[in-house]
Amino acid sequence: MAFMDEDYLLTSDIAKELFHNYAKHMPIVDYHCHLHPEEIYKDPNFKDIVEAWLTDGNNYGDHYKWRLMRANGVPEELITGKGSSWDKFYAYAQTMEKAFGSPVFMWTHQELRRYFGIEEVLNTQTARSIYERTNEALAGKDFSRRALLRRMNLDTICTTDDPVDSLEYHEAFAHEGGDTFQMIPAMRPDKALNPDKPDFGQWLEKLEAVTSMKITSFDDMMAAINNRVDFFHAHGARLSDHAADLMVFASATASQLNAILDKARAGQTLTAEELAQYRTALFIELMKIYKAHGWAMQLHIHAMRNINDRGFEHHGPDTGFDALNDRAIAEPLAALLNEAAKTDSVPRMIIYSLNPNDYLPIMTVVGCFQGGMQQHMALGNAWWFNDTREGIRRQIQVMAEGSLLGNFVGMTTDSRSFLSFPRHEFFRRILCEQLGEWAERGEIPSDVATLGKLVQDVSYNNAKALFK
Repeated sequence: MAFMDEDYLLTSDIAKELFHNYAKHMPIVDYHCHLHPEEIYKDPNFKDIVEAWLTDGNNYGDHYKWRLMRANGVPEELITGKGSSWDKFYAYAQTMEKAFGSPVFMWTHQELRRYFGIEEVLNTQTARSIYERTNEALAGKDFSRRALLRRMNLDTICTTDDPVDSLEYHEAFAHEGGDTFQMIPAMRPDKALNPDKPDFGQWLEKLEAVTSMKITSFDDMMAAINNRVDFFHAHGARLSDHAADLMVFASATASQLNAILDKARAGQTLTAEELAQYRTALFIELMKIYKAHGWAMQLHIHAMRNINDRGFEHHGPDTGFDALNDRAIAEPLAALLNEAAKTDSVPRMIIYSLNPNDYLPIMTVVGCFQGGMQQHMALGNAWWFNDTREGIRRQIQVMAEGSLLGNFVGMTTDSRSFLSFPRHEFFRRILCEQLGEWAERGEIPSDVATLGKLVQDVSYNNAKALFK
């Protein structure tokens, strides 16, 4: 098999038939990403491949690539710094010469093929030619932000938006008739989740301003957030997302919650118990709100963020200084779901963990709260550091063994890059590979039509139906 030919990763005839006849041409619903709505609406071109692929020079870019470049000893000047575009690109090409086996190596070459029709391997010998050809292409009218999305057969993209966001670019996009795809907001109330952060008081002031509601108690804050959920719902939102890095559970009275809110707003230090009480109450109230609106709730658990103080001070968050956590998950997750279930307030949920050891505990816990709708509770796709062939296969295996693979809502990019959408193809190939292996071993029927329907559901139909 040639490098990344049309059948790469497809190791059986059944896998090849499933991918080429059922998965390949399905549209994409990317229900969790970090692209900017303003960039999608205004639709500018990138100035060059480095801005599109590596960094815009302002610590905003692809930290997957940055981590590999740092591991290769590339000076920070050529990663997030002021180095020239060519020098940064050449440093990345040098890094790719050592990146065999990395998903980033595969994504890099998928992107060169799918967007630019370039089939050469990126290395120091081909770097100059690839740099010039991609830059020439990116200057053309068919390579604007939206055009790049259209090339990937995008149906729906869900951006990640703070509750206080105006959604002005979503409004403008919809008012102008949108595009061949729809752009929908997804609420991410992380500022509400982190009362221990220095900007929490400022965020509350913004929430008061956009809702014209005075917040003097925990209940007031929840009423204001509910107001914003109404606003997002009117703009098409049907899901939320939360960076719930640690799962906690601790009960609190209304007076305790009000006191915690007052301390946080004043910038006073909260104890670990107070943080747990606040976050528990917030999640329970959010679940009630989402259930009432028919939303799906996403939890992204067990990221350990910004663990390199020096790196964080120089570059800020989301710049490659995060890792996975290994704290307990089953007991606090079970307690949280059980508390919400007492008032029938568990919304449809998708739960991700950055630690793959959590997959089976999550599946067994959420299996106790299924019912009332198709796949009320689901294990999220292999996320972040698990976006590898083995990581994706492991997640598929656990989902199949612990619930119903045919109900899985498939892949998201979770990306800040407009060139990341071939990752859906990467996932679909691995899904077809795994189904083909099971069929060849006699574990499942070699019924291509039935398996093809499952592939199409997981690739597109389930997400489309879930998020309406």
